[in-house]
Amino acid sequence: MDKTQNIDTSTDYGKLIFFDDFERNESQELKDEVGNNWTTSSDKTAKGHKEVDLKDGLMHIYIHKEANHAVSVRQKMNFKDGTIEMDFKLNHLEDILVLNIADPTCKSVHAGHLINVKIKTGSVELQDLKTGVFLLEHVKARKEKNLTKEQKLLIKSKSKKISNTIELGKWMHVVAQIQEEKLTVIINGKEIGSFVSNGIGHHAKSLLRILVPRKVTVDNLKIWRKK
Repeated sequence: MDKTQNIDTSTDYGKLIFFDDFERNESQELKDEVGNNWTTSSDKTAKGHKEVDLKDGLMHIYIHKEANHAVSVRQKMNFKDGTIEMDFKLNHLEDILVLNIADPTCKSVHAGHLINVKIKTGSVELQDLKTGVFLLEHVKARKEKNLTKEQKLLIKSKSKKISNTIELGKWMHVVAQIQEEKLTVIINGKEIGSFVSNGIGHHAKSLLRILVPRKVTVDNLKIWRKK
């Protein structure tokens, strides 16, 4: 398989605090068994059905027909400024890969959501969730259908959507880098764009969630801590 060749950039990215090439086997095929301290949402959102499969040194993530939420594959981490990089493959126009960065101890936002990098076949969206759509007062107002004009404008200002084409069935390499209040995304060595917002500067990024509403294949995941 022709995987993306990664260059050692530890000098720029800081300290490597996590790596997974998924070169291992599961003991059974009925439940998620990712290993390496990964957890998944399948017990709560898919009635325990398997939604993550390790095969041929890859992590295949796919939503079960009985699931009520996107698949969430989670890894603990610890940085303020840092970088997440991985190889990934989308096979269908509807496939979406979301890198969700969270701090479950942050009580001002729903479910600790801080940042999203949402990769579709035609766009990349960078989102400050902490001060935008998942700020609890915004969640409450949206649920009660009484968001003010000012709140709607603020939420809109907390995301940036950039046109970008992903080749279906081809391995791609994504780098999501956080430095202070700036989020930068690079795909296959090309800077797709950056976004500056105060929520991005949250002091503790302690959880990576890979969110998949349909199907994605992942390999060679690295997490770096700069500070």
